Order: sequence, then structure tokens, then C-alpha cells
Amino acid sequence: MTTPLHIAVLLGGPSAEREVSLRSGGAVSGALKALGHHVTCVDPVPGNLRIPPGTDVAFLALHGTYGEDGTVQSELESLGIPYTGCGVEASRTAFDKVLTKVRLVDARIPTARSAVFRSPDSPWPGRDWSPPVVLKPIHQGSSVGLQFVDDVASFPSALRESFRHDSGVLMEERILGRETTVGILADAPLPVVEVRPQSGAYDYSSKYTAGRTEYFCPADFPAETTQRIQETAIRAFRAVGGRDYARVDIMVRKDGSPVVLEVNTLPGMTETSLLPKAAAASGMDFPALCQRMVELALGRRGARA
Repeated sequence: MTTPLHIAVLLGGPSAEREVSLRSGGAVSGALKALGHHVTCVDPVPGNLRIPPGTDVAFLALHGTYGEDGTVQSELESLGIPYTGCGVEASRTAFDKVLTKVRLVDARIPTARSAVFRSPDSPWPGRDWSPPVVLKPIHQGSSVGLQFVDDVASFPSALRESFRHDSGVLMEERILGRETTVGILADAPLPVVEVRPQSGAYDYSSKYTAGRTEYFCPADFPAETTQRIQETAIRAFRAVGGRDYARVDIMVRKDGSPVVLEVNTLPGMTETSLLPKAAAASGMDFPALCQRMVELALGRRGARA
């Protein structure tokens, strides 16, 4: 029997991914209420975070800036309120694609070759590079501002578009292979999910438009390849200082070798999102997943749900 708790679900927020966050928060709120918890939904205002008195734990269903970059985590720590997911430093690191890249390289975890641009008028980096490449705003999530560049001629316009979303852009070689993601829960990997977008590119439209992408879980890989993908995901999670849960996006080359793209510390939490999908494949339904996340947060103050 679950002991009823007072839980504040933080959703919405100021980022470009507000609508996605609202959907995640609504699903989490419904699941926690079904378990008998007292749930209050909070749409936070940066710098003026107000959590109801008597709250036992804050469940973070935020995405993007403020929610994933360590800011709200720092505010909650100053209030002394336990919260779900990664801490301040891990959140800040994983949300910054350059810092993440540094951690991965230092830990000798395979990741795509990259370059950093600080101006939207930067020229093509020269003969050491050739398309295809991917452009990513350094401080954004959920494929916001993601641009695929297949020829040098399209680079300037793609770079300017990516710069509309941030003051810095990371360019990576485009890894060809099978796109996967691995959910991490309580420092253990969940079943691998394979992502197959109809367009061939898992951009914002493919991710959030119904019917544009197929998902397979568990992904159909040989056992040794699956183990290698999961082990790489755990290493990446630890490299950024992760705790409790996250989702690690990984490309798998034709030879079965994994290449880490990024670590998402607050992945989508609708019942059809990828982390819940992987948890379901392991036998854990959505309410049980939400409950486990709450338990992990409370465990840091020696409490139990």
C-alpha cells in the first residue's frame, strides 16, 4: 500500500518546450493521483518559485531551459525540497552539449566528432570537414533548432536557423546507422528502444507528430550488441554525474558499435514517451515508474514512499 504524499508536479515553465512539458506533467499528475497521492500542479516562474507548504517532494516534468539546465534544481535545493531526477551540476552539464562532449571524450566514451560555432556568420570549417553534418543549439533540448546539412551550399542558412535558438551551435558529423535510446532507472539500463523516423531524421517534427516515427522495444539487436549499447549508456550517464534516471540517445553503426549523441536528464513522461515505453517493456507500468522516481528522490533524505 502506497503511503499518500503531498507532491508538487512542476510542469509548463518558460521554455520552447512548454507544451511538451504540460503533456508530461498531466500524465504524471494523473498517475500519482491514481496511486492515492495528493498532487498539486505548479507552473513555475523563474526566480519566484512557489511550492505549496507541506510538499514532500517535487516531481520535475519540465523540459528545456530552466527545467533541465540546473536552475530549478538549484531553487528547490535552496528551499530544502527533494526533487526527482539529476542534481544541479549533472543537469547543467548534460544540458550543455559542449560540456557533455568534454565529459564523454574525457571518459573515452565514443561520440561524434564535433566543432563549435559562436557566430551565425561563421564559414564552413574547411577541408577537414565534409557533409553530412548535424547542427545543434548548445543549450536546447528536444531537437529544438536541430538542422541536418547534406551539402556545403546549405550550411549558411542552416547555421543561421540553428542560431535562432541559442548563442552557440555545435556541429557534429552525422553518424549513419540505427538510432536508439536507452532509459536509465536507479543506475540500471532499461530495454533498448529503436527509433525509425519516416523522414530518416529524428527532428522536432518527427518526434512530436503522430505517425511520423516508428518505435521498437526491445530493439532487435544481437544480445552482445544490446549489452554493449546499454553499457555505453550507463557510462555516459555516469560521465555527466547522473542520478536516479535519464535517457541516453545512441546511434549504432552497421558494425554494432555505439556512438553517444546526448544525455537527456528530464526525458518525456507521457505514457507513450520513450522512457516509459522502455519501462513498460521491462514490466513496469507508468504509475509504478512515477512512484519509483518519487521513491528515489525521497531516499536522499532518508524518507520512504
